[in-house]
Amino acid sequence: MIYIFRLLDKPAAAELRTRMRPEHKAYLGKVADRIAFAGPLTHDDGKEMIGSLLAIDFPSREAAMAWLADEPFTRAGLYAGTEVHAFVNLWPQKAGFPPAA
Repeated sequence: MIYIFRLLDKPAAAELRTRMRPEHKAYLGKVADRIAFAGPLTHDDGKEMIGSLLAIDFPSREAAMAWLADEPFTRAGLYAGTEVHAFVNLWPQKAGFPPAA
């Protein structure tokens, strides 16, 4: 089952996000083959990061929650709020992806 993680940063957390980002990306790399999509949520400028949106396949909600609990941004206390929802993908993604080379 794909689980959607909607994770919103605490206010004024840009420095913490920047500092922890290498660990966060390495942690995501461990499940790269199960990621449907992942990226930062931003302000309308597309630059200032305010959170994360991840869609990752896990065998159960328990596995998804365990993964989130050990995620570097979570451990560092970056998030003000988290939501995790089961997701059924019924529409093939076309927008927001780079063209195939």
